[in-house]
Amino acid sequence: MKLNRFPALDRYGVSWSANRRILVAALVITVLLAVAGTVAWFTGRADQHNTPRSSTATSSALASPETPKPDGKGTGPGSVPAPAQIAEPIAYAKAAALMLWSYDTRTTSRDQQLAGMRKWMTEETEYADWASVAGQVPDPLLWSRLEDQDQYATSTVAEGHFPSAFKQALADDPSAITEAYIYVVTVNGTQRIGWSKGGAGAEERAVTLAVQCRPDHDCTLAALAPTVTQ
Repeated sequence: MKLNRFPALDRYGVSWSANRRILVAALVITVLLAVAGTVAWFTGRADQHNTPRSSTATSSALASPETPKPDGKGTGPGSVPAPAQIAEPIAYAKAAALMLWSYDTRTTSRDQQLAGMRKWMTEETEYADWASVAGQVPDPLLWSRLEDQDQYATSTVAEGHFPSAFKQALADDPSAITEAYIYVVTVNGTQRIGWSKGGAGAEERAVTLAVQCRPDHDCTLAALAPTVTQ
């Protein structure tokens, strides 16, 4: 779906009056993310131990899938990294994508995964779409199946950029961003997945994130946006 064909583009404030931009601030994420979560980083993973995707070679960058589950699983912070302390939207979105595409069911419970992801979210609740982010985590039954396979994933980022329609909207009305300082960033990269008995696979990934970067503050994650790669 191209953003310039999506009516939510107007929510960035192009050609809107100041009063309308004030009203739209609380609505931009809800409308823009009507189809949020279209890039699912866990979907169908429970069956990958039978059908690897694009690679059958175990990556040297991955930890051994035979590593035993620690005794303290469920009591510590798990494998989700702490929120990145970055004030630039594209750099922050890259870090957030790495977080979203990486997990380790050997060391991290589902509750820990959600708790770790939640720490990346903006505390400004009127702009946060937690459901779009939390929805990327499998339900408890599927997570347990991933645990049974000791499944884990690491990722690398190739590039990040502002979609062309978002850049055009900013150029048309630079002041519109100052309502919420929410930027749309598309990130492309690779996710590498491993599971028990040496199984491994890899696939290309793309995700569009809405990140909030207020002046003189580190960025935070607002939501997953529709898939936009232009």
